[in-house]
Amino acid sequence: MEFHSRYDGFFGAFIHDALAMAAALDASLVRSVPVAVEVELGGTLTTGETVTDWRRTWGRPPDLDVCVAVDAGPSSRGSRIASDGWPRVARSWQAETRGDSRSEASMISRQFSTRVVALMPVAIAVNIVLGAAVQQWLHLPIYLDSIGTILVGVLAGPLAGAVTGAATNLIWGYLLPAPIGSPTIGPFAMTAAVIGLLAGIFGRSGSFRSREGQQRRALPGAIVALVLVGGLALYTYARAYADPETYASLTFFDPATFEQSRILFLIVMAAFVGLIAWGFFLRRDVGAVYAVSAGLVIGIVAALVSAPISAYVFGGVTGGGTDALVAIFRAAGDSILTATLKQGLTADPLDKMVTSFVVFLLIVSLSRRFIARFPNGERLVAEGDAEDSRPWGPPA
Repeated sequence: MEFHSRYDGFFGAFIHDALAMAAALDASLVRSVPVAVEVELGGTLTTGETVTDWRRTWGRPPDLDVCVAVDAGPSSRGSRIASDGWPRVARSWQAETRGDSRSEASMISRQFSTRVVALMPVAIAVNIVLGAAVQQWLHLPIYLDSIGTILVGVLAGPLAGAVTGAATNLIWGYLLPAPIGSPTIGPFAMTAAVIGLLAGIFGRSGSFRSREGQQRRALPGAIVALVLVGGLALYTYARAYADPETYASLTFFDPATFEQSRILFLIVMAAFVGLIAWGFFLRRDVGAVYAVSAGLVIGIVAALVSAPISAYVFGGVTGGGTDALVAIFRAAGDSILTATLKQGLTADPLDKMVTSFVVFLLIVSLSRRFIARFPNGERLVAEGDAEDSRPWGPPA
């Protein structure tokens, strides 16, 4: 019904099968016209389309009665049939609204369509490749290992996102050999699952949908988002890159990697802030505010979930660039749990805001037709889009 409200101008649905059943029970409910009807089998653009000889130009006798009007008034017999003659339909609807087990199974299966199942391995590979590059080779104090998880969650739903996130960490931690495989990743499968779950919830709420042309609404949120992102980036930079000696002593990385890591972090943050500013101020898309805000919430929850794992399973040392932040907080007198929580609240929100914005860019760059084929597709399509429009293409 939301789809028809958005694209057809009414909140409801076309119930063709029910109408056909009603007409079969009582032909007086409808007004029909006898016409010739054919299915096109050789057309270039119309193969499989039903064609009707409304103008009687084919020279063929009518072979079907086509319904052209329905008596649908509140006191009509059709309405009485709909309300009294089909109790099974009503019971089915009531069972679905109560959360009947069969409807729940259907809801789960819809999140794992063929397209989603095909996308999940690609998303897992993206998570592992980017995560390994950022954490193990570039030693950046962020992760960037959730882009695939959040993408699947936003497109398909909470369960598909959770499965993608958990599978990423389990495969990365326990199935892949070194140097890519890392046993410290596996225990955080629960955190990755929560990230995918939240991404699916935000995807269903429409938080990753483009909302172009709403500059006045976007401006206040854009300013707050930029200040928050910039502040978090500067705070993380100041803590992690005080000087080469501190960097090496706190992270146990080779001091020779300090300059490379510092420059790459600045480049990533500058590119991210630039993209956000472009989306907010030039494209006037308030949807970017929603996506970044969703990333902030996901990051905070991820920090809360991962802190006990990091503290009690690894003692706060996981071998990534974020270990520097844990060591700094520990040196200031914090307990191991408090230190890991502070580290998480410093790195996770920033990381998930970056990741969510990247996913937002991917979604709004794809065609409406492609996005609409996923379970959450209709909630992600911008209102008024053309069939194959790309919302972030060149302005008209």
